[in-house]
Amino acid sequence: MKGYRKILIATNGSKEALTQGLKLAQDEKCWVTVVKVIPENGGDLDLTGIRNIDDAINGGAQREISAIKEIAQKEKMLIKTRLEEGKVSEKIVEVAEDEDCDLIVMGSGRKSWFSRIFSEKIVEKVIEMAHCPVLVVGA
Repeated sequence: MKGYRKILIATNGSKEALTQGLKLAQDEKCWVTVVKVIPENGGDLDLTGIRNIDDAINGGAQREISAIKEIAQKEKMLIKTRLEEGKVSEKIVEVAEDEDCDLIVMGSGRKSWFSRIFSEKIVEKVIEMAHCPVLVVGA
């Protein structure tokens, strides 16, 4: 493709973005960082049966990171993983800059019409803010 040295794969649960990003990294023979961003916990949530909301949220993210590592291992790829907390689009761009990445790979995220109207446009914000190209993979 373009001779990339470092690729950032931003996961949102999209296995397609991960597998396509890993294939590209194999073709380009480059380093891969995979980031999972969880939204900030803005305050106290009182949920029945959950004593610590941070543990509940982070536990799910940690399971996803473990699944990502398993997929990479099956593809015989060495990856670096990062679990970040904050505004998703800003954190993705921040990690890409921290890791000096040449490309960001992320999923388009299939959403309902309701979600498309009222949700944060993460892909568009990343494209707008990123210092490097962004490859959007369809779900």
